[in-house]
Amino acid sequence: MIDLKTVQYVADLARVRLSEKEAKTFTEQLAKILTYFESLKEINTDTIEPTSHVLPLKNVFRQDLLKKSLPQDEVLAIAPKKKGSFVKVLRVIETG
Repeated sequence: MIDLKTVQYVADLARVRLSEKEAKTFTEQLAKILTYFESLKEINTDTIEPTSHVLPLKNVFRQDLLKKSLPQDEVLAIAPKKKGSFVKVLRVIETG
């Protein structure tokens, strides 16, 4: 079951600010979605052949080509924060 605390935790991880009203709305919506998925467990799929995708697909990857990147000074010029010759970003890995 999903609760308000979980929605706020995930929003914090995603660096998304939610108002109290939005967090409550998302909590209700996600709870309904998860309840629906739980109901899918009741469907008998014993006679259904497993598939990896419902449509026939082939490799859709593009060729990995080496190309020139932006010069460092241009990147640093548009960076919101920098430290020396590096772009400074917020820590996104939890510790503890």
